[in-house]
Amino acid sequence: MSTVAPLSYILGTSNLHLYKDNNFRFFHQILYHRKMVLSSFKSSFSSTTTCSATNKPSPSTEISSTTKIRSEVLSPFRSVRMFFYLAFMASGALGGLIATTRLIAALTNPARATQVPEMLQGLGIDIGAVAVFAFLYSRDNRSKNAQLARLSREENLSNLKLRVDRNKIISVSALRGFARLVICAGPASFIEKSFELSEPFTESLMERGVLVVPLATDGTSPSLEFDESEENMEKTSKRKRLWQLSTVYTTEWSTWLDEQKKLAGVSRDSPVYLSLRMDGRVRGSGVGYPPWNAFVAQLPPVKGLWSGLLDGMDGRVL
Repeated sequence: MSTVAPLSYILGTSNLHLYKDNNFRFFHQILYHRKMVLSSFKSSFSSTTTCSATNKPSPSTEISSTTKIRSEVLSPFRSVRMFFYLAFMASGALGGLIATTRLIAALTNPARATQVPEMLQGLGIDIGAVAVFAFLYSRDNRSKNAQLARLSREENLSNLKLRVDRNKIISVSALRGFARLVICAGPASFIEKSFELSEPFTESLMERGVLVVPLATDGTSPSLEFDESEENMEKTSKRKRLWQLSTVYTTEWSTWLDEQKKLAGVSRDSPVYLSLRMDGRVRGSGVGYPPWNAFVAQLPPVKGLWSGLLDGMDGRVL
């Protein structure tokens, strides 16, 4: 009231009501604008956070569920073995704990001194059992991790893209069961020389479902020259089919290849080749030119009497 009285005296009674109404509208507008600013700030912050989470790349070391399932299929009894190893370790540890408490009680009681050797023997058996099963568990766990890493690399390889022609791009996994890929990775001169060395084995390689994937690591496109004469038209057609594939998104291919070289202890600048099985898994690799004659000698034809029986005889997986 002490504030209203001076205001009524200065403004008058009617003006005081007008002042109160205007003051109320003024503060109402302030509160409304403040609410709108806070709302817009929250929405922009939320959208920024969502975009950042969406654009965040997934780590390359993450093991996918598909890879884990493939690992279980390839080694179906490993999980069972590891479970029993843990159970036996827990049983041995519990037995060792009980034997230890009994041993301590026997050592403090001279009347039970004759039981000490037997208790020490039981404790030694428990400790030995725990050590043996811990070793078996760690060995299976290392084997599991190595297999998961290999399958993860193979899955990353299967997701890489290949260009068949101008209008068709496929992933490496699309060729599973149809072709055996040979990846030639190196400078353009290395690929051109590999192209020349493969010429005498063109027909035999095609019979075995081999397709070559040239990967130039120096950024230069290799010049593959085909004989366009009429007498060699059929052979040239097969050579074009043998070398028809090309890589898409070369950076992703180079990244995958650098990881393989690092794991194998090979220099990044070294020209290499990788040979894939019919199921898309790596069967062989090496530094230098691909051994075309060895491929012809080791790989069975994809057609003919022995094709169905020898489909899986691509060599062991690396």
